[in-house]
Amino acid sequence: MPAPINLLKQHLQAGLPQYGIWLGLADPYPAEIAATAGFDWLLIDGEHAPNDIRSLSAQLAVIEGRGPSPVIRLPDDNPAAIKQALDIGAQTLLIPMVESAEQAARALRATRYPPEGFRGVGSALARASRFGGLPDYLTTANAQICLILQVESRAGLAALDAILAVEGVDGVFIGPSDLACDMGHPGNPAHPEVREAVLSALRRIAAAGRIAGVLTTDAAFAADCNAAGALFLGVGIDVVLFANALRALAGSVKKRT
Repeated sequence: MPAPINLLKQHLQAGLPQYGIWLGLADPYPAEIAATAGFDWLLIDGEHAPNDIRSLSAQLAVIEGRGPSPVIRLPDDNPAAIKQALDIGAQTLLIPMVESAEQAARALRATRYPPEGFRGVGSALARASRFGGLPDYLTTANAQICLILQVESRAGLAALDAILAVEGVDGVFIGPSDLACDMGHPGNPAHPEVREAVLSALRRIAAAGRIAGVLTTDAAFAADCNAAGALFLGVGIDVVLFANALRALAGSVKKRT
């Protein structure tokens, strides 16, 4: 049996917009709840949320088979962390703070078994191979990995064409919040200069034939991003949704007393 088909990669490559949210609560129970909501994908955040490899694995387990495709964002492009994420069963990775073609190429090679890359062979131990239950995993896994690189700085934008020229990289995701900070507009990803930079980058990514992605909780801007070519669209963050709902409820109750 081969590696499972990566439906998210398949749908994105077919040009179908895919909508999802960030999971930052770092626990399987809210991840399982999110998996019932109807999103196309759920991103388990290992960069800013308090996750480790065990909590990432536990959340993958409750998401799989419930509809949405799981995605893992790692803290950085460390090949050892990439190897572990793939071994626990992630097939789609988002790698933050990419600023050069060399960095992109190394991350790509870390996701591939030799001779295409240098991913370590430990599939008999891995959840990804159903603990050795998929005998063709080693020969089929490479084709099902979806690697999306996150560009979120002026240096990354300057290197965007070179990053897009790295064959095998599936997509590039623009991070508006970090980009806004780097452009001198901290806390203001809605600044017109930032938004124009985001839309311009998305157009370049789509024109290069790669998957373009972005995160925004502004529905109107999400539509603009989609029109600019973004197909991998993050539209919410569980922590923000939860905190805002609690604050709104507390505020409404206190107004009545």
